[in-house]
Amino acid sequence: MTYAGLGVAAVVGALVVALVATAVRGLGARWWAATALAAAGLVGLTVVFDSLMIAADLFRYGETALLGVRLWLTPVEDLAWPVVAALLLPALWALAGDGESVGEPVEERGDR
Repeated sequence: MTYAGLGVAAVVGALVVALVATAVRGLGARWWAATALAAAGLVGLTVVFDSLMIAADLFRYGETALLGVRLWLTPVEDLAWPVVAALLLPALWALAGDGESVGEPVEERGDR
């Protein structure tokens, strides 16, 4: 399996869990906006730090398993993992929560 195939499978799996969490816990646009912002930040950091580690020759990729598209020195396949983290971890947190405060604005929750 290529790096891209594995990354796509992981992103699809994380997206399914996030969609289930949205349906079960009633996560709204604010949750998705926060998740997208977190994903963008993680992708940006991944590009910077992967590129620095690749430039320092700390690790290498099997070039035949890559698509060949890079952002700075980072293969695009490597960007699947921060997206998976940004989708999956908050979704699992929402699913594991008590369900009372998830998706509600802070000011509506009161002291609990």
